[in-house]
Amino acid sequence: MENQAKKGILIAFGELFLKSAGVKKMFQRRLQNNLRFFLEKEGADFKIHSFRERIFIETKEIGKAKKAIKRVFGIVWLAECFCFVDLNEMLDFIAKNYSRYIKKNEPFAVRMKKERKIIDRVAKLIDRKVDLGRPKKELFIEKRNKSYFLYFKKQKGPGGLPVGSAGKVLSLVSGGIDSPVAVFLSAKRGAENVWLHFHSFPLVSKASIEKTKELAGVFLKYQPKIKIYFVPFQKVQTEIKAKIPQKYRILLYRRLMFKIAERIAKKENCQALVTGESLGQVSSQTLPNIKIIEEAVKIPVLRPLIGWDKEEIIKLAEKIGTFDISIKPQEDCCTLFVPKHQTGKGNLEEIKGLEKKLKRPKLDYDLWLK
Repeated sequence: MENQAKKGILIAFGELFLKSAGVKKMFQRRLQNNLRFFLEKEGADFKIHSFRERIFIETKEIGKAKKAIKRVFGIVWLAECFCFVDLNEMLDFIAKNYSRYIKKNEPFAVRMKKERKIIDRVAKLIDRKVDLGRPKKELFIEKRNKSYFLYFKKQKGPGGLPVGSAGKVLSLVSGGIDSPVAVFLSAKRGAENVWLHFHSFPLVSKASIEKTKELAGVFLKYQPKIKIYFVPFQKVQTEIKAKIPQKYRILLYRRLMFKIAERIAKKENCQALVTGESLGQVSSQTLPNIKIIEEAVKIPVLRPLIGWDKEEIIKLAEKIGTFDISIKPQEDCCTLFVPKHQTGKGNLEEIKGLEKKLKRPKLDYDLWLK
């Protein structure tokens, strides 16, 4: 009887319920496209079936499918399941196979919405004690259209919204610990990330460039493709070092980075910038200086880590697999020119006056697309 059931994985998406019908349909289509991409990338044989509140991935390659699905944002939970097109077939399956899933000493509960008669019929088939309050095992049944889904355990999904459903952002990625975590969090909220990396080659090695490419390899688990802009910044830094007082150099570096980023964002149709800034972590990330830096652009600047401390950031970096890459040695394009004495509270008018002494930076870059 088991052979008559379709095997696969049932997927639930959370926040999509809050959207209007049109937006929900668009989000669900994006989720299906992302699932299809990563399932194919994993080499799984599958079919996708869409329902009003669920997606069913029909597959016998459960291991491969789960590996792909767990990296797709927009999924609140997933469950290995059996799918039946006939109620009596499901009941027959339960009667013959429940002992494989529920041991003799394990009280159980049947979870199903609005179908009390089916719940009673299922419970009578199982020779085990019922405990609705504190069961050792739960048997879940969902009716979707004319199909019945049977599963025994839910697994937490990555959550968030499908990548690409919230538009595009340009993320400033330094190669350090913070910015990749900020990218991850913005992707989890549905943003497709284009990357921008400033470097000081040939004044320093290509270490930061190679690290950024390596980090992108990690993020290709979560986003189908990534475009990276590599912008040489050494001429700008050299000019700032020659013309600007020490205490204001970092602020000028950051303002010019934002201005360049804004131009690239416009080219890529990105609606915001994303940075790894955390409030008060360094002098350029105090509130007065954040305001001075952000004043240089009109585009919104998103800071997913603004309220995080370093310990929290490191913990997530380790979880998503970027930490070991980020701590590899590099000569960062900012640290190379960081002065000993920096100000935590700049003066905007003074900064603007100093900025007029600088040449408008020429926008040279290399692209890396995968």
